Amino acid sequence: MYGQIIILHGPSSSGKSTTAKAIQGLVELPFWHISIDHLRDSGVLPTDRIDRQEFLWSDLRKPFFAGFHASLAACAKAGNNLIVEHILDTPDWVPELKNLLAPFDVLFVGLHCELEELKAREFARGDRPFGSAKQDYHTIHAGRVYDIEVNGQANVEENAQAILEFWRSGLRQSEFTVSEKGSA
Repeated sequence: MYGQIIILHGPSSSGKSTTAKAIQGLVELPFWHISIDHLRDSGVLPTDRIDRQEFLWSDLRKPFFAGFHASLAACAKAGNNLIVEHILDTPDWVPELKNLLAPFDVLFVGLHCELEELKAREFARGDRPFGSAKQDYHTIHAGRVYDIEVNGQANVEENAQAILEFWRSGLRQSEFTVSEKGSA
């Protein structure tokens, strides 16, 4: 049996990690929580050498994300349920993910947060390039069609409950559930 996928999509510092952890703590099935941050922080990338510009991130970025996206499909195909944090900031990623994840039940969640709050969170974290939250805020939700949208400044437990209620309903209306012929 294929795994199920919940994608949390929102700007940097919008609360994706906090929301993912809350969902993971409440959901009745085992779900993996997967993000690029987990990979980066685990030492998967040669970060020191990238920082020294021995390797250019601009050369590594495309194959890194292609592998990440393919790994999501592989994990779900093996029967693992996934909560995926992502910032779909590159135009090619949406069609790539739609193709890779077509066989799976995908719940696409939009996480929103006010710009001033994003900037404050980004500053407090100190581990993001300053201005990335602002850039994300103005671009990443444009043209996206979600199953459910939540406010990343609201109560995280209530957001997690709302997401899980929608997930349990089986209703899907996002761009990840529309077939090639345009019907749901």
